[in-house]
Amino acid sequence: MKKFMFSAFALLLMVSVSACRETTEEKTEDAMENAADDMGDAMDDAGDAVEKAAEDTGDAIEDGAQEVEDEVEGNDDM
Repeated sequence: MKKFMFSAFALLLMVSVSACRETTEEKTEDAMENAADDMGDAMDDAGDAVEKAAEDTGDAIEDGAQEVEDEVEGNDDM
């Protein structure tokens, strides 16, 4: 009877450890997928910010060039 009880407890322990491991693996996989999605979103946001900064810089250069041209031609409002 003792051998049967020990075998049953050992089997129960193996099943519970296996079930916990599977759950942990699934949670880890979900966490990794979420992290990858978050990283992708952050990269998109960073790309948008760089693009906006480049556009703003281009606009500022054009405005500065126009001001210099107006100054040289004597058309400056100042």
